[in-house]
Amino acid sequence: MTDRARRHDGTGFEPGSLDRDAPFYIAGHRGLVGSAIWRRLESEGFSRLMGRTSAELDLRDRAGVFEYFARTAPRYVVLAAAKVGGILANATYPVDFLTENLQIQLNVMDAAREHGVERLLFLGSSCIYPKFAEQPIREESLLTGHLEETNDAYAIAKIAGITQVQAVRRQYGLPWISAMPTNLYGPGDNFSPEGSHVLPALIRRYDEAAREGRASVTNWGTGSPRREFLHVDDMAAACLHLLEHYDGPQQVNVGTGSDITIRELAGLVAEAAGYTGDTEWDSSKPDGTPQKLLDVSKLSESGWTAKISLEDGIRDTVLWFRDHLAAVGG
Repeated sequence: MTDRARRHDGTGFEPGSLDRDAPFYIAGHRGLVGSAIWRRLESEGFSRLMGRTSAELDLRDRAGVFEYFARTAPRYVVLAAAKVGGILANATYPVDFLTENLQIQLNVMDAAREHGVERLLFLGSSCIYPKFAEQPIREESLLTGHLEETNDAYAIAKIAGITQVQAVRRQYGLPWISAMPTNLYGPGDNFSPEGSHVLPALIRRYDEAAREGRASVTNWGTGSPRREFLHVDDMAAACLHLLEHYDGPQQVNVGTGSDITIRELAGLVAEAAGYTGDTEWDSSKPDGTPQKLLDVSKLSESGWTAKISLEDGIRDTVLWFRDHLAAVGG
């Protein structure tokens, strides 16, 4: 551990501008969030960004992770790597989601601690909060109620990651932090018919309907649930902001602070895709949780708010999807 890292007690540390020439490792740099963070850091002048594909470095391999940290000695780390999936995958393979995410987190954070990483940002998910948490969901709601059963194993792994960050701060005095994003979307999202989340699924559905000239599109549920969406480029900007402006043991919610009904969301996607047919709703299918909105007061108080409007973000994501149809299985 470096002398500089040793001096940090987790409370006396003063955040400030990161060294643009220091080695900076992004775990999960090919994913939706990691790739956006890489783009943001590159645009901000960081000259020694490091990333490895899962084929080059299996983060479940503890010895391999420790060897990588010993060889590259990163000063900063963003832990965006995770095993992720939709409701069906989480419900079908809970052991995989629990075990593999715990392995990734433990290996990366233990290696980072062993080799003196000064600043580490751990990225979680809003699914860490109780299923029936009061809306908007405050950071203090963590561990105050039962989790959503369909992804509780994944959520428990992410809660363990937050706890590990807090434990490292207490025991080793390192100024590591955690951030919990709301629903993310944008370039590099998963648009597969089987595994995509609601917004990319709607983009694919309406784009196909527009290209094929379909008379109608049918969506699940009533369209009444409310959800919050954040463009992944805004998420990347928030991550850098937190690394340079925030230090504390509590995880920080990252979102827009506003939500929209799924019915309204479908209308925005249809417009962006140029679809002029009818939209029907299959009310025999489940709606899910009525509302899921994060309280972003802590983030706002630190001086950051989202910049990309949902309308602009959806329009840009539709264009990206069309430009990458072959790669995303269109």
